[in-house]
Amino acid sequence: MANKSPREEKAPTSEAPLSAITQLQEAGLGSMMGMGTAWIEAVSDMSAEVAHFVAERIKEDVKTQHEILHCKNVADLQHIQVQFIQKAMDQYQAETGKLVEMSTKAFAVKEN
Repeated sequence: MANKSPREEKAPTSEAPLSAITQLQEAGLGSMMGMGTAWIEAVSDMSAEVAHFVAERIKEDVKTQHEILHCKNVADLQHIQVQFIQKAMDQYQAETGKLVEMSTKAFAVKEN
C-alpha cells in the first residue's frame, strides 16, 4: 500500500458541489439549470412528505414499545405485534402511493 503525500491528497474545495453537478449533466441528466422552480418545489414537497412519514412511523414505534412494556401476557404481546406489522404495512403502502403520485406530478412539471 503506497503512502500518499499531503500534496497528492485533494482537500475538499468550494468547487466540489459544482463539479458534482457538472458530472451529473455530463452523465446525461441534462442541464440542471433548466429544471425551473416548480420542479424544485415538487422535489422539496416530496422530501417534506418523506420526513413527515418517518416522524409518524417513529411515533408508532415508540407507542408500540410502550404497549409491549406494559402487556401482561404473551397473547397480548402477539396481538400488539400483529397490529404493529399490519399498520406499518398499510402506512408504507399508502406512502408509496403518495410518493409515486407526487413524483409523477414532479416529472410532468419538469417536462413542461
